[in-house]
Amino acid sequence: MNDQLTKQFETFADMMKTAMPQVKANKNGYEIRTKVLEMAQGNVWNDYHAKFAGWEQTVKRDQETGEVVTTVTMPEVPGADAVLEAADKFYAFVSGTKK
Repeated sequence: MNDQLTKQFETFADMMKTAMPQVKANKNGYEIRTKVLEMAQGNVWNDYHAKFAGWEQTVKRDQETGEVVTTVTMPEVPGADAVLEAADKFYAFVSGTKK
């Protein structure tokens, strides 16, 4: 009886192998470009947040007027162009080409 039960389990396992979806590790070009774009976006925004955390404020006295002048320098918020430029750099690195 035990052998019969084992054979049934093996038959059932073989049946399930054919019914289960196949997992492919390879990605197509669109998936690769999407991943590179996600990496570039994360990199650009991490850089912006690091610069924002250390933004600069300067207080100086104007020699001519004697007034106190306050200057605040904040980083520029990255747009789509900055993300695409970073993505181009990443993609060029991965593909082994130079811009």
